[in-house]
Amino acid sequence: MPADTTDTLQAEKDHLKTSRVALAVMREKTGALEIHSADRVNQEFLKAAIWRRMKELEDDPEVPLFFGRLDYLEPTTETFHIGRRHVNDALGEPLVVDWRADISVPFYRASRTEPMGVGVRRRFGFTHGEMTAFEDEDLTSAAAPDEHSDILDAEIERPRSGPMRDIVATIQPEQDVIVRAGVDDTICVQGAPGTGKTAVGLHRAAYLLYAYRDQLSRAGVLVVGPNASFLRYIGDVLPALGEIEAKQTTVEELVARVRVAGPGAAAVDVLKGDARMAEVLHRAVWSQVQLPKEALVVPRGSHRWRVAAYQAEELVNELRTRGVRYGAGRAMLPQRLAHAVLLRMEAAGDSPDDRVQDAVARSRPVKQYAEALWPAVDPAKLVFRLFTDPELLAEHADGILTTEEQALLLWDKAPRSAGAAKWSVADATLIDEVADLVDRTPSLGHVVLDEAQDLSAMQLRAVGRRCSTGSMTVLGDIAQGTTPWATPSWDEALKHLGKTGAHTEELTAGFRVPGQVIEYAARLLPSIAPHLTPPTAVRRARGELTITRVPDSLTAAVSTVEEVSTRLGSIGLIVPDALVTATRKALQDKGIVFSVLGDEDDVDAHLDVVPASLAKGLEFDHVVLVEPAGIVAGEADERTGLRRLYVCLTRAVTSLAVLHSEDLPVVLETAGAA
Repeated sequence: MPADTTDTLQAEKDHLKTSRVALAVMREKTGALEIHSADRVNQEFLKAAIWRRMKELEDDPEVPLFFGRLDYLEPTTETFHIGRRHVNDALGEPLVVDWRADISVPFYRASRTEPMGVGVRRRFGFTHGEMTAFEDEDLTSAAAPDEHSDILDAEIERPRSGPMRDIVATIQPEQDVIVRAGVDDTICVQGAPGTGKTAVGLHRAAYLLYAYRDQLSRAGVLVVGPNASFLRYIGDVLPALGEIEAKQTTVEELVARVRVAGPGAAAVDVLKGDARMAEVLHRAVWSQVQLPKEALVVPRGSHRWRVAAYQAEELVNELRTRGVRYGAGRAMLPQRLAHAVLLRMEAAGDSPDDRVQDAVARSRPVKQYAEALWPAVDPAKLVFRLFTDPELLAEHADGILTTEEQALLLWDKAPRSAGAAKWSVADATLIDEVADLVDRTPSLGHVVLDEAQDLSAMQLRAVGRRCSTGSMTVLGDIAQGTTPWATPSWDEALKHLGKTGAHTEELTAGFRVPGQVIEYAARLLPSIAPHLTPPTAVRRARGELTITRVPDSLTAAVSTVEEVSTRLGSIGLIVPDALVTATRKALQDKGIVFSVLGDEDDVDAHLDVVPASLAKGLEFDHVVLVEPAGIVAGEADERTGLRRLYVCLTRAVTSLAVLHSEDLPVVLETAGAA
């Protein structure tokens, strides 16, 4: 290494050391803050704020504080180190600038044709937090082509183990545009495998929390993933970026107003997820309101004040036409009736005030009268009645569901009560819909919804009402829709989310999945999503792909895993769900250490046994995939099975070994065998 290069590298190492010391001082000062408040609530609030700030300032020696540098030429000649969070010295001068700051934008978007005022862009190479190299890209010469970055390639292809990590050092220009979209914008990202759509969604959440912190700290940010294993896999990304305020959940947890026993029959769950169910439930809820058959009589003192039945009916109809929630109308009716009584009092020469109206509204005659007209609705009990009473269901589903569909919804053997029912996720989603009809669901500031293509219309409605006044980042891939109720298009999904004005971006450049692997998997696209643009790999490393027919696929899988285990990086052994138990036994017999995806510690193992149904959203450096035909056969229909296979084939970052004793699906047969 030339002397000047060595000196430059040492100077950057010194700057990194200085920055780490400064970060420690910032954290120490935060921890030393004293809280002086006579108000206990304020004390607790301040303690929580200091704790959050301390968490944000935590330093991980394995994670570099900065990964790049910008040397500006215009409007002034300044240098900025770009990192995961802002760090300043004792005088307040920035040592590291947060990647989300406006000054950092050219690190991701500047080019020789559009240098954005930057003369040199520098990238740093790290190994276990230790700076080992740097690369300079001169943006002042418009004639020369943009240089290729070996450090950028190395960071993208770096082997991983355990949970997903951030991509803040490798965000591409088209990804950065999505990440920095405004807080009022709902963005839908159709992303092919390996395009980084999940990471883009998480980084957008981090950006929004930085750029609109006051607004979103109050309103809240939520990340919704497909299952608990996926949430554990992505759980470290936002904290690594200094953001700990965003919550994470699954759709199942989101609608968990009742205990869920498991999935129902596929055909039944498809029907329960149909958007038409919203109208059935709307009818069922509002049918509870009754019209009065007799007058309201309120004794007060020596008088008996009377509101005629037709006048009470007018009050009920007026509330129904206001568009309020059922619960809000129920709460307002006693006051409306009490006001009608006060009008009678005034007509008789009395001068009642608001206190009298409140007393009348709380009186037993008014409360009982209002209760009879506008009874309380328990969401679970209402859905229970619909599924156990054929006449009630027929009344509210008339003209919406066919007789055959209504019969499908009815329980073969009715549970004793709503509390004893074995609810499915689809049932819980319907109960959540009823709960929203009764009382409005509070809206968050922003929701990131991943694997959105797998949600039913009713599930999409459940997520959408959690951000009715906020914005969303909707992530997914139509080609990876593997549920019987998967959405047919993003326009349809956005309609059910209540975000028809959203902008859709399509990411097709794969930075993670190797070229050979993505091209092999893309053979399935004409059968599963012919309207999508096939993905392309932009990595120079083509990766490794082997397709081998073997006498016994599990025996071969164990041998292959033993061979791959000597290499760096994580390993995913993807098998049909029906083979999980046999795979577990085969590995145990060989004394191989592993975990099964779905276990609590599943993302911390070097080797994961991955049921095909849980592979979505995950990545492994090396994938051993067993029996593609078995994966297809494990689904209700061939197209869903081929989509599941497409997901499983595209989980590899470095190598994919396909092992099969059964014939491959016909659409893959043209690929050569090893």
